[in-house]
Amino acid sequence: MKRSAIVLLSGGLDSATALAMARAQGFECHTLAVSYGQRHSAELAAAGVNPRCWARSSTGR
Repeated sequence: MKRSAIVLLSGGLDSATALAMARAQGFECHTLAVSYGQRHSAELAAAGVNPRCWARSSTGR
């Protein structure tokens, strides 16, 4: 059974790296990005795009 991990995404480099490291270690990753009124909306928008792209490549879909 594959281990699961929840990765909090901000859309920035640090959280994207954390996601990549978890995937490289064999975790099935689930992502969470929270909008709490922060000013970096572009990064939050990127957080919404990256996981979908990565999920397709990790499952072969």
